[in-house]
Amino acid sequence: MIEAMTMNPNRRPLPATRESITHKFTVGGHEGYLTVGLYPDGRPGEIFLKIAKEGSTVSGLCQAFCRAFSIAMQLGLTVDEAVMRFKGMNFEPMGMTSNPAIPHASSIPDYIARYLEHEFSVSPAPRG
Repeated sequence: MIEAMTMNPNRRPLPATRESITHKFTVGGHEGYLTVGLYPDGRPGEIFLKIAKEGSTVSGLCQAFCRAFSIAMQLGLTVDEAVMRFKGMNFEPMGMTSNPAIPHASSIPDYIARYLEHEFSVSPAPRG
């Protein structure tokens, strides 16, 4: 049974000027930069992903994923809920990563979920 997600129907955009973290990574030989925009309290409120192969299908799908993910967080999706839904997604590109804390990812969304879990999760999900 799938649990109901509790989201606030009022979108809470980030302030015009905000702190962020940018993280360089590779997954299966695909290099990228993940930028996480933060609310004043330090919670993530948006993500941007720049894949080295700009203009590729992978890059376009990652940008679409990030836009939807960011809107969901601004509507109340928590990091823990996001991790639960995106961690473990399995498709190419996949493989070894450049992050010793996350040595292998089964997809770029899996890597992003694991990174957010590692950096921002209130209650880390069991590692599988």
